[in-house]
Amino acid sequence: MLLCIITACNSKPTAAVVADSLPQIFPDYVGVTIPADIAPLNFSVQHADAVYVTVSGSKGGTITASGDYADFDIDDWHALTAQNRGGELTVTVFSKSDGQWTQHRDFPIYINKVGLDEWGLTYRRIAPGYEVYSHMGLYQRCLSTFCEEPVIDNRQVPGMCVNCHTANRTSPDAFVFHVRGDHGATVVQRNGHRELLQARNDLLGGSMVYPYWHPSGRYVAFSTNQTRQGFHVGRPDTLAYKRIEVFDLSSDIFVYDVETHQTIRDSLVMTADWSENVPTFSPDGRWLYFITCRQKSYPMEYRDEQYNLCRVAFDAERGRLGNKVDTLFDAVGQGKSVTWPRPSYDGRYLLFTLQDYGYFSIWHDESEQWLLDLTTGSARPADEINSPRADSYHNWSTNSRWVVFTTRRDDGLYSRLYLAAINENGRFSKPFLLPQRNPQQYYGRTLYSFNTPDFTSQRVDFDSRAAAREISSDKRTATK
Repeated sequence: MLLCIITACNSKPTAAVVADSLPQIFPDYVGVTIPADIAPLNFSVQHADAVYVTVSGSKGGTITASGDYADFDIDDWHALTAQNRGGELTVTVFSKSDGQWTQHRDFPIYINKVGLDEWGLTYRRIAPGYEVYSHMGLYQRCLSTFCEEPVIDNRQVPGMCVNCHTANRTSPDAFVFHVRGDHGATVVQRNGHRELLQARNDLLGGSMVYPYWHPSGRYVAFSTNQTRQGFHVGRPDTLAYKRIEVFDLSSDIFVYDVETHQTIRDSLVMTADWSENVPTFSPDGRWLYFITCRQKSYPMEYRDEQYNLCRVAFDAERGRLGNKVDTLFDAVGQGKSVTWPRPSYDGRYLLFTLQDYGYFSIWHDESEQWLLDLTTGSARPADEINSPRADSYHNWSTNSRWVVFTTRRDDGLYSRLYLAAINENGRFSKPFLLPQRNPQQYYGRTLYSFNTPDFTSQRVDFDSRAAAREISSDKRTATK
């Protein structure tokens, strides 16, 4: 009798009402474009007691899934997507509710001929709180499976915050992150060798944050900020859901030489009347991009904090900045503010976030992503991937054909990771939520937001226990 029940549950429904409507699924994977090497796009059907799903490839192959939600076998899924690279999948969904089966209208999933060519993602997972560091950590996730593991968790370094992590062109052979707290440090790991830099430097005026590697691996650009938080008083619906403001009393940028431990400072980008922030090297290493705004009186004038996107030349052989700052995008002239510039590694585009004011975009619902064509100088809103909620914190895959970014589009509270492809004409595909084994359960129960994501070409090999002991000590490398 038990065998008959199992067979019936796994069989295609024979008495289903045919509906001319798409199924209401979570996550919304209808019409998305994916890489062949992504984990299965498992999903649930809203208000359904059971589902039966078939996925057929335009170049052959069919797989099925049934049960409470569509849970595809990983090996079968990868065999199907590999066979249909450059083609499409047709998804047929049957859902059962109140004892009645319904067959919904089929929908497509497109498989890009260009793969991710990345092992996975790194990101920070953090509770959306403000007053204390709480539980957080830097995590890594294999994109072809559902395997997630911590790189380092702040329970290993109690009372401290781990943030601002970045790798050199997605390679964890050169990896850096910042630790904020009583035993703060900037942790630099190259080819398995780890150094802990003195977190604060009086000559710099603050900590070493928002790092970005020079492609040579010799230099890292940093910002040094005196950051403050402010809280809105009033009804959230009258403030467009802005719960917090983050601003800097001052900020400057500089370049750090990892071989000589010297900080390369220049008065051109370390000024008293302007706040320079969020530095980024161009893929060829010849330019240093950054954002800058005229210094205001904070917190009273926080709404007047508006940044432009600029660049200055960088000579890697001599370790020097140029003598002229160019404005690449005049956001202030549009009454806006730009933040988080990230160039594609092929040097063609630069993706940035545009918002009304400030540079801390994760609580700004009006924030949206813009794409700057570095060959023509033209910029446009990336409407294909934007949403009515906060969209921010993006990074490129090494082949410059995929992006990952954070967004609060699902519920307005928690930032989650979405991925999208970009084609030869600079147009993005419909973004899709990072797959999970049981997405309804995972995203419905998690109390953490995802932020500062980046691709990683291989698993990050990091001895977190040894690093925690080093962070808890007073041993630091001084910068010169």
